[in-house]
Amino acid sequence: MRRREVVVVGAHNTPQARVLEGQTSDSVTLAAITGALDDAGLTTADVDGLTVLPGLQYRGGADAFGYALGIPWFWTGAQVPGPAAVVEAAAAIEAGACETVVLAGGQAGVYTDRAAVAPWARPAHEFIECWGLMTPAEWAMAAQQYLHRFSVPREKIAHVAAVIRNNGSRNPEAVYFGRGPYTAEDVLASRMIADPYHLLDCATTSEGGSALVLTTAERAADLDARPVRVLGGAWDSWGPTYTHPPTYDRVAMWGRKAGDAAFAQAGISRDDVDVFEFYDNFSWEIVRYFEALRYCDVGEGADLVAGDAIEATGRYPIVTDGGTMSHSHTGESQRLQRVVQAVRQLRGESAANQVAGAEIALVAVIGEVLLLGT
Repeated sequence: MRRREVVVVGAHNTPQARVLEGQTSDSVTLAAITGALDDAGLTTADVDGLTVLPGLQYRGGADAFGYALGIPWFWTGAQVPGPAAVVEAAAAIEAGACETVVLAGGQAGVYTDRAAVAPWARPAHEFIECWGLMTPAEWAMAAQQYLHRFSVPREKIAHVAAVIRNNGSRNPEAVYFGRGPYTAEDVLASRMIADPYHLLDCATTSEGGSALVLTTAERAADLDARPVRVLGGAWDSWGPTYTHPPTYDRVAMWGRKAGDAAFAQAGISRDDVDVFEFYDNFSWEIVRYFEALRYCDVGEGADLVAGDAIEATGRYPIVTDGGTMSHSHTGESQRLQRVVQAVRQLRGESAANQVAGAEIALVAVIGEVLLLGT
């Protein structure tokens, strides 16, 4: 059977805000779906595949939305909407299990106790409640080991956060639009959260929805939307979080196997990538991605991202909408936002920080890796 080429034909973010009054996770997810279908020039009648995660509803989201939207029968994906879900949906389309798939997620009204760490970052069990191994502490462990092992000054990691937050400061769609500019010194002056991470090294929390529409290149030829090709992708894992310590030796190369597979599928080199939409939950993660994805040797990532290298005008432009640190962080759908922003960059439609002549984008979210191209 001839392989069917898969493309993204719709991409949409709803308005993002710290709090969206009167909205629910279902309503913002539905708005995202509607916006992505409108962007593609399609309707729910064209959809025969869904991967949907409203709020923190990890099971049954696609089934509930498919039924509510009146889609009679549809393929459903198992991955959380994001790069891995794109890879999964593309495989289903290639295999002929479906033709047009919507990936969507959104969150509103879930995080109400804003004086505490977000609830999904502190699951209630014995490793969290008495020992405090919540998300910032977990992710700080490997970063601290890295800084010590390779004698990296904290200023080099803080520089990453400053660049990302400044990207968001210039983005009128970002929750923190107009906040800044920031320097590495500003990041280091913010209060300590979990050593070595200061407040401005960490992701924010907010509300909103995001969605994508995937279909075949043949179907896309009949649409007005500009298609973006799915070139390759994969995902890997190191084990269960919140129960086993994510030490540097366990997580530093998280995503390397997936990255190797993605580049092999795409048949391109690492030098071909123009824009890097990485998941920026914490600042050192950007350094880790570049090392895990073989852009430099281990221990050299902090030097690779120095200076203007990761600015929108640099060789390795990162997180161009401001990411989870400045644009938005919506529980889980921020994974999908990384893909939405990559699509917008390749279409030349970024609301800010457009990378000139961008033709290939690399999306990485923890262990998930995706390559997209025009």
